[in-house]
Amino acid sequence: MTLAAVATGDHLFWITSRAAGITALVLASAAVAAGLLMGTKLVRGTRAGDLRVLHEVLSLGTIVALVVHAGSLLGDAYLRPGVADLLIPFVSPYHRWWTALGIFAGWGLVLLGLSYYARGWIGQARWRTAHRFTALAWLMGLGHSLGEGTDAGTTWFLALVAVAVVPTLVLLVARLAGLKRGTTAGSRAPATPPATAPATTARTGRAGHPTPAERPREPAGLF
Repeated sequence: MTLAAVATGDHLFWITSRAAGITALVLASAAVAAGLLMGTKLVRGTRAGDLRVLHEVLSLGTIVALVVHAGSLLGDAYLRPGVADLLIPFVSPYHRWWTALGIFAGWGLVLLGLSYYARGWIGQARWRTAHRFTALAWLMGLGHSLGEGTDAGTTWFLALVAVAVVPTLVLLVARLAGLKRGTTAGSRAPATPPATAPATTARTGRAGHPTPAERPREPAGLF
């Protein structure tokens, strides 16, 4: 047995956790980017449907990678964490704050990702509002990776972050800027003069019931 094989065997669970953590970061970055693109006018028609499927697959892949990332640490002979150390923030003494940040991020990504399948029970409007926090959970995960990750200071990891994370950050900033501009424009829009109200009623035929063309579009949300 070679020295490399021995070293790998001794640290197999640790290496598995590192690999799964990096995989989760890449998949989550791609999932958030896909979600952000779905809220723009860049993708329409059949491509929008394909992007929605891709977004779902990436989200589920992120959840699987997160489970492996945390679960494999249970077999690590050096850390020897308990289940509570991995699931409850601030319980583990190992890099307490960075670990807690990662736990918050993990729970956020898992719960918000799975909430897609419960949106009928949650309510579409409430689900959209909650789903916007996915970006925050992703940013917390990025902070955890850079603050505690074993490979955080390596050139290859920083290059990977630049490729996977920077485009998503650009999309996120652009989306937030667009939401801010929309809010500002809405607050400055002049109120409809009372004289125009009868015309709207005449077109609809029933007071207070606008035609489909006049109904406001449902907000796209952050994703």
